[in-house]
Amino acid sequence: MSQEVSCLKAQLREREEEISALKNKLAQLEKSHNSALELHDEVTPLTPLKAKPALSKEDIMRYSRQLLLPELGVQGQLSLSKTSVLVVGCGGLGCPLAQYLAAAGIGRLGLLDYDEVELSNLHRQVLHGEENQGQAKALSAANAVRRLNSTVECIPYNLQLSSENALRLIQQYDIVADCSDNVPTRYLVNDACVLSGKPLVSASALRMEGQLTVYNYRGGPCYRCLYPVPPPPETVTNCSDGGVLGVVPGIMGCFQALEVIKIASGQGSSCGQQLVMFDAQDARFRSIKLRPKQAGCAVCGEKPSVTKLVDYESFCGSAATDKCRKLNLLSRDQRITVQDYQSITDNAEPHLLLDVRPLVEVDICHLPFSLNIPLSSLEERKSEHIQLFQERISQLKHQMAGDCRPPVYVICKLGNDSQKAVRVLEKMSGSEVDSITVKDICGGLMAWAKRIDPTFPQY
Repeated sequence: MSQEVSCLKAQLREREEEISALKNKLAQLEKSHNSALELHDEVTPLTPLKAKPALSKEDIMRYSRQLLLPELGVQGQLSLSKTSVLVVGCGGLGCPLAQYLAAAGIGRLGLLDYDEVELSNLHRQVLHGEENQGQAKALSAANAVRRLNSTVECIPYNLQLSSENALRLIQQYDIVADCSDNVPTRYLVNDACVLSGKPLVSASALRMEGQLTVYNYRGGPCYRCLYPVPPPPETVTNCSDGGVLGVVPGIMGCFQALEVIKIASGQGSSCGQQLVMFDAQDARFRSIKLRPKQAGCAVCGEKPSVTKLVDYESFCGSAATDKCRKLNLLSRDQRITVQDYQSITDNAEPHLLLDVRPLVEVDICHLPFSLNIPLSSLEERKSEHIQLFQERISQLKHQMAGDCRPPVYVICKLGNDSQKAVRVLEKMSGSEVDSITVKDICGGLMAWAKRIDPTFPQY
C-alpha cells in the first residue's frame, strides 16, 4: 500500500510540473504576442505568391554573387522568389536550412515546430540564442530569418503536425523539407506530400552520421516505397538518446537547402533516387542508388490503400516527438521512485546501486556509490562484468544478517534501460549470479536531479 501511495504521489508531482511548464509556456506566448511576426497556432489560408516581373536594384546587389552563376542566373533567382517552402522542424536541420533558403531569396518560408528553445538545443540549432530560451522555436527561427532577409515572407507555425492539419498546410507550399526527428512524423509528412503531389527533401542526423534523400520527385520513390513497415520502437534512437555532434545536422541541413534551391530554381535534384550518406568521422560522403518507385506501395503505388492520412502514432507504435520516450516494461512492484531510493540511502540500508548507462554518460555525471555495468555488457553476459557483479553481491551478502536476497536497484538516465536491465538480471538470477531482489528506479538520474538533488547535472 505504501509503495502505491508513493507512486501516486510521484505521478501527482509530475502533473504539477506539467501544469507549471504550461503556465510558463503561456506566459512566454503572451510575452511574444507583440512580436513583429505573428505566431500561428493553427493552419490559416495563404494568398498565392506573386511572381516578380524583374529583379530590383536591391535584389541584384543582394544576390549578385549567385546571379553570376550560369546554373542560376536571373531566371533562376526569379523562380526562387516565387517558390514557397515548408520546413517541418526548426531544430538542428531546420535552422541552417531556413537560414540559407532565406539568404538565397526564397519567396515564402513556413517554419513549423511545436517545441520551445532549451539550453541543450544551442550547440546545433544555430538560429536560436541564449536569450530565446523558453520561446517558441518557430518564432525564434522566424525572427532570426527576418533579421537576415526581411524581403522573405516568413510564417512561423507553433503547432504539431497531425493527420488533421497536415494536408491543409502542405497543399499551400511548393516544396516540403522534413527536418523532424521521429518516425511517425516522417510517415505523416511523406503521405501528405504524396497525396498533395509535393516533392519532399528529407534529411536526418545522429551521432556522427547523416543521410539525405528527395522523395516523391519526378516519378521517384516515396518514403513508404523504401520503408513500407516502420521499425520496432525500441530499435529507434534519436538525438536525445544517442547524441549528435552539432556540426553534423548543420552539414545535412545545408545539404537540404542545396537540394531545395536546385529544385526551386529549375535545376532539378539528383537525389530523387539516391540516398546520400555522410560519415563525419571519416569526412566522407557516399551515395547509394535506391530502388525505384514501387507499384505495390501503399500510398504512391498503382492501387494505394492509404488514400487519406491515418493515425501515425498507432501505425508506428511510438509518439511523434523527438523527446526521450518512456518505456513501461515492468510492473509497479518491480519499480521504486527516487524518493523511495532516497529513504533507502538515508537509512543506510545495505544494497547495490547498479548504473547501466554507457561509460561515456557515466563520465558526464554519476552517483558516487554506484557500480557501472553498461546494459550492453549485461545483455551480452560479458564474463568480466558478471564476475564483478558477483563479487559485489557476495560483499553485500556478508553485510546482511541472515539468508536474505541482496537488494539491487538499477538506475540509468531516464528509467528505460534500467527496466531492460531488470529483465536481464531476473533471468540471470540463480544461475550466473546469486539470487537477488532487483528493482528499477523510476525516472532515473534525471528524476533524481529534478526531485532530490537540484545540483545534480542534467543532460
